[in-house]
Parts: sequence; structure tokens; C-alpha cells
Amino acid sequence: MAKKTEKVSFENKLNRLEEISSLLESESIGMEEAISLYEEGIELSRDCISTLKSAELKITELKKKLDELSIDEPDETAE
Repeated sequence: MAKKTEKVSFENKLNRLEEISSLLESESIGMEEAISLYEEGIELSRDCISTLKSAELKITELKKKLDELSIDEPDETAE
């Protein structure tokens, strides 16, 4: 049976990044664990950046559609 991958929310990823940052700053972990956490943090950062870029693109597209609607509709106050 294939393992089902769960979709982790953007907010959960950010929270995990904060946890990792705190753990790495605490200096109470060993080198192997620090490297593992660092790798996890890099992957989470990439995911978050990708999510933010997608959101930015979507907002840009929506704004463009709104601007097009504004241009297409006649201005009722210009009489």
C-alpha cells in the first residue's frame, strides 16, 4: 500500500521553520541533528518561496482581470 503524502499548510511550514531556527540557535543539539534540521529548513524554505511566488502570480493575474473589467465598462459619471 502506497504511503499517502499529506499537504502541509504554508503556515505550518513557517512555524516549523521557526522551530528549526530556534533549535539551531540554541546550540543544544549535536552536529548530525543540526545538519539534518538545516536540510529540512532549506527544503521548507524552498516550498514557502514557491508558494509565495504562486500567490504573487495569482494576485497579479486577478489584478490584471480587474483592470481589464474597469477599462471595458463605460464610466457612468462621464456625462
